[in-house]
Amino acid sequence: MTAPSTLSLRPQTDLVDRLAHPTQDDVAVVDAWWRANNYLTVGQIYLMANAMLREPVATEHIKPRLLGHWGTSPGLSFVYAHASRLVRETGQRMIYLAGPGHGGPALVAAGYLEGTYSEIYPEVGQDEAGLLRLFRQFSAPGGIPSHVSVTTPGSIHEGGELGYVLVHAFGAVMDDPDLVALAVVGDGEAETGPLEGSWKGVSFLNPERDGAVLPVLHLNAAKISGPTVLGRKDPAEVREIFHGHGYEVIEVEGEEVPGMHLRFAAALARAWAGIRTIQADAREGRWDGTRPRWPMIVLRSPKGWTGPDVVDGVQVRGTWRAHQVPLANVRGNPEHLRMLEAWMRSYRPEELFDATGAPTAIVQRANPSGDLRMSAAPAANGGLTTVDLDLPDFRDYAVDVPEPARVRAESTRKLGEMMRDTYRRNPHSFRLFCPDETNSNRLGAVFEASDRAFAERVADIDVSISRDGRVMEVLSEHNCHGWLEGYTLTGRHGWFATYEAFAMVSASQTIQHGKWLQEADKLPWRAAVPSLNVLLTSTAWRNDHNGFSHQGPGLIQNVITARGNIGRVYLPPDSNCLMSVADHCMRSRSYVNLVVIDKQPQLQWLSMEEAVAHCTQGAGVWDWAGTDDGSADPDIVLACAGDVVTMETVAAADILRQHLPHFRTRVVNVVDLMTLPRRKDHPHGMDETLFKELFTDHVDVVFAFHGYPGAVHQLVHGRPDADRFRVRGFIEEGTTTTPFDMVVLNRVSRYHLVMDALNNARRTPPGASELMAYCRARLAEHEAYVVEHLEDLPDIRDWVLGDPTPAAGPAA
Repeated sequence: MTAPSTLSLRPQTDLVDRLAHPTQDDVAVVDAWWRANNYLTVGQIYLMANAMLREPVATEHIKPRLLGHWGTSPGLSFVYAHASRLVRETGQRMIYLAGPGHGGPALVAAGYLEGTYSEIYPEVGQDEAGLLRLFRQFSAPGGIPSHVSVTTPGSIHEGGELGYVLVHAFGAVMDDPDLVALAVVGDGEAETGPLEGSWKGVSFLNPERDGAVLPVLHLNAAKISGPTVLGRKDPAEVREIFHGHGYEVIEVEGEEVPGMHLRFAAALARAWAGIRTIQADAREGRWDGTRPRWPMIVLRSPKGWTGPDVVDGVQVRGTWRAHQVPLANVRGNPEHLRMLEAWMRSYRPEELFDATGAPTAIVQRANPSGDLRMSAAPAANGGLTTVDLDLPDFRDYAVDVPEPARVRAESTRKLGEMMRDTYRRNPHSFRLFCPDETNSNRLGAVFEASDRAFAERVADIDVSISRDGRVMEVLSEHNCHGWLEGYTLTGRHGWFATYEAFAMVSASQTIQHGKWLQEADKLPWRAAVPSLNVLLTSTAWRNDHNGFSHQGPGLIQNVITARGNIGRVYLPPDSNCLMSVADHCMRSRSYVNLVVIDKQPQLQWLSMEEAVAHCTQGAGVWDWAGTDDGSADPDIVLACAGDVVTMETVAAADILRQHLPHFRTRVVNVVDLMTLPRRKDHPHGMDETLFKELFTDHVDVVFAFHGYPGAVHQLVHGRPDADRFRVRGFIEEGTTTTPFDMVVLNRVSRYHLVMDALNNARRTPPGASELMAYCRARLAEHEAYVVEHLEDLPDIRDWVLGDPTPAAGPAA
């Protein structure tokens, strides 16, 4: 947690009054900075030469491709200019999140004007050469993206995929009591499902120990090709919507200056004073515990504000036509070229940049100093402030496993206990985020250390719910995932736990976060942040009671496609392996760690020390499960990755042992899925020698996989004779049925694996045909039994390693 600032907790009346009533000089400073930003924004979109307009703008000065978004940019920079004044006057720690992230040139320009950009990228200096480089690099080959990307100083939120600005903002301020996250919500973005569902973040903030989010809903009434819903609603309806969400709505509307500067300054002062008063009341014992009504600002300004008004006789400013490039044919239309020059000169750049190209004194006066500059805020480069978790020894949560496959346990319960103690040891830097499923996923031990967070009213019937709780439960994968992203990007640690199938609700967030980390890894100034840890339980194989809607292991496919420096997928087969993996994930930095294990009682395979060795290597031969003594190549390799399919694999090997004792089987379990690729394809990939030790380089492999079979084929591509891998996995079969019927329907049951082993072995041992007939008979017996008795065969349901194989019943 960041140390408290020296800022007075309760807002001083004279300070608020000064903020609300800027002097003529104050307005001049803010307006100069805003004009400079607009000039730089337009220059980034259009110019590749003549950055200071030392000569008339000519065709050869214009970029061959005009890319970028003008429409939202002047509004973004207007808010930024005023937020900087607030920070400068008050010392308030603030970060700025641009929901309309396609307004990237405005935020790049902000960092440049504050000096941060040149500090990070010295080649983009505050001179004429640097100015030209700033323009040429924007949305260009070898340059920077057009969004508020990871390359933008001060950003933790790209805004490319709209919808997540508020969840990132709320996550950023949790456990950081002095931080304000100013989040600009575009009215196009406001139409997305994730954003529409994220206003409820105020229902989970605690003003005693959390910071504050200040939403600025920027209504310019247009998106890329038409009007926006909120932009066309009656203002009274908009007020009612957000009043109902629990906000104090402060409205600012217009386009004329200096009037807009005066009105917005007053609105921002009122909002900031409201935030500080709420926090002061809570922290000085004047809070009665009811949810505060936090302020928000609704800003109505024209789309493309200060840009071209009418182009070719068509209204542009204030319409959707200003969304991207309002003068699109500058190279081919002399009138457009003339209009561009007039537009840029309207900002009076000679007042804003001196003869060398540096911002003039009046522009620089607008900037806060040092770390208070929003583009330099340490919270927006969270690895700088990250403190390692004080973790308990995961070995203390070991399940006693005297021999394999005799003990059953709910594996995630032990992880819940470890999370409980992590909460106790790290009261300001660790949280669990879970969509109303903490107990269901057997993580309920955390409630021994913390209640669920809730700022709404609490009833007598509620359990483990209070305003002081720090376990984050809300029935929204988008909120939970996004809160954790904001939390980790600002330097804290946590887990997002959900049902496996519904991780796909927020899968695009996982992908986008991975992309952010992938690009951040290329930037030496971006410090590594705590990893995004995702725990999936209630998996496809054991959601037989919920049905087909709850069966879907698709997130694995998404994570394995991430670059090797980011994506990690772990499939621990039992509790002790889970604890070893979880400890590693919580210590790691800048990864997307996907951990998949079911919550139901399951057989336990390895002692803690065996589990640590197994997880450290990532995959290994389970000698006790097969009949391969290492003296020669096995007849077949039975491989597995995932808890339920591991049980089926070991059971299949046991059947082969009992029926064909001279048939050599090798059982390989994979816990770190990313050991399967070649080392040159992924840093976790096992080397050729170890791969050969496990899988040989020519023996067929029957691979039982937790997810879709294609994932394994993708990962072993390029390995020796990769076509010898026969993968069984989830093939979209099964609904409300029994656990064993799920593996039967997806053709990954022990009997299917035995038949696959016999069909793919290099030799056919004596007795193979009889064993094939036995397997078919057992499957037929299962089919009849499960329909008649509504549960699995007892010898299947209660199987442990070493049980004699039963004779096939009369159903055969």
